[in-house]
Amino acid sequence: MDTRQWRDTIAAAQDGDRRALDELVEGWLPLVYNIVGRALNGHADVDDVVQETMLRAVDNLGSLRDPDSFRSWLVAIAMRQIRDRARRRTTAPLDESAAREAADFAELTVLRLQLEGQRREVAEAARWLDDEDRQLLSLWWLEVAGELTRRELAAAVGISRQHAAVRVQRMKERLETSRGIVRALDGACPDLRELAARWNGRADSVWRKRLARHLRGCGYCGDTGESVVPAERLLVGIALVPIPVGFTLSLALGGKTAAAATVASVSWSAKVMSALTHPVLAATAGATIVAGGAYVVTQAPDTPPPRAVLAPTAASTHRAPSAAPTPSPSSSPSPPSSPSATPTRAVLYGSVVDAVDRAPDPGTPPAALPHRPETGITSTGGAHAVMNHRGDGVTLTGRGYVLVRWQISPQYRSGSLVMPSWTGLTGRLFHVASGGGRRMDDPVSATDPTATGMGTPTTGYAVPPAGTQQMWQNEYFYLDGTVTLTVNERGADYGLSVFPSTWDAAEKDITTGPAQGAKRYGLVRDTGKDDTPVPQYLTRSTPADPATVAQESRV
Repeated sequence: MDTRQWRDTIAAAQDGDRRALDELVEGWLPLVYNIVGRALNGHADVDDVVQETMLRAVDNLGSLRDPDSFRSWLVAIAMRQIRDRARRRTTAPLDESAAREAADFAELTVLRLQLEGQRREVAEAARWLDDEDRQLLSLWWLEVAGELTRRELAAAVGISRQHAAVRVQRMKERLETSRGIVRALDGACPDLRELAARWNGRADSVWRKRLARHLRGCGYCGDTGESVVPAERLLVGIALVPIPVGFTLSLALGGKTAAAATVASVSWSAKVMSALTHPVLAATAGATIVAGGAYVVTQAPDTPPPRAVLAPTAASTHRAPSAAPTPSPSSSPSPPSSPSATPTRAVLYGSVVDAVDRAPDPGTPPAALPHRPETGITSTGGAHAVMNHRGDGVTLTGRGYVLVRWQISPQYRSGSLVMPSWTGLTGRLFHVASGGGRRMDDPVSATDPTATGMGTPTTGYAVPPAGTQQMWQNEYFYLDGTVTLTVNERGADYGLSVFPSTWDAAEKDITTGPAQGAKRYGLVRDTGKDDTPVPQYLTRSTPADPATVAQESRV
């Protein structure tokens, strides 16, 4: 965003033009939101810090002498507010319940920009940085994305450009370490799983160092299996994270009414606020300035999140061949052309439930995966919830795709599996696809055909209950509503990783086959209609013991 293009708007806003100020706030609020959101990783204080930054900018806009320096001036204000918030937090810590309810900015970045592959990895790695590094990352991210210059970064931090170069390099080294941790946790070796079992699931610098020590000494976790693209190349041209729907920015100074602001018109800021708070409605693209100076972000409920315009990389452009063209999200079956055609009876949702099935031929590509509407999934476990113990659970909310990745560990404890369960369903949940390149009962050894992902004769096997559908490495579900998934581990040892996902990710997974090194292609279960199966062990109730949910779902 080039300040020079805004010179006339800034000058008009300084002269008290209400429409110019509306345009200025709307145009620059996303930049401030991205800086503050990433620096604080979506902490509950983000909205307050963004609001304070914009209030100070509006209040002091009259003192800005050079409109061309508006961007660096605004970024500096944002960074001062972030540092002030950090100092206040040391004396008045935020209530933990509020912190848990705050949106994880790494998760928002992945969902809103629909990041995949190594770009997603970079976004998730940010949560492993400490506060100071995250503050610097919030600026450097925008620098490599073309939204800031190095001079503006250094000025915002309050250091020289030479010192900024050193600070950025050190931050990038810790970011790369964090990327390795994100990658390793996705397919953890047994030793890493044992180490991570003591982890409370909250990313911090202490656990970053512990896990990094393991990575340095582990040949399995340290082997990336693919070339790692530098973060700065992955972020080139990446879009700003859109402001969430419902975000409200109140620009009424000190709670003043329009009349009070008018009386105080001896100052420039009061003059602007009196114009802004007149009872008018100025509708703009995706945002609205309403009476009282409230900036409210609006969006049609079914509008999909904007996609980032990204420079292609080897990691992001590979796409396995599909057996059939993908249908349009809006496509639907055509009605019978003949009035005499026999009407088909609609299948009620929930009447088709997963059941025992046979593995398809490994070399057979899957059918086309119907594309259901997506607005994004939020998870109480963040972008990557790791659930290793009985009672671990995650609540998912929204409309979109969810990936559940299985990790079965009979070497620790074999025997009967007590399956995870889905409880408290509101809305609809479908089991749409299976992938990950293998079913868990596929052989894993070239020399021992009895060794599978479920176990070996030496360790014993993890055995699902009779009538339970065999799980694949990756299972994909489509949710339109809310549901809680709980691990009920009481027999054989297993763990689940739960990710809010996308149709693109699911489709890419299941269409990756033996030619790309997978054991088998994935399997599409979604018909695009209500006769798509629902998972076993699903209920709308919330039993005290989730392990009591019946195998045959009743939803």
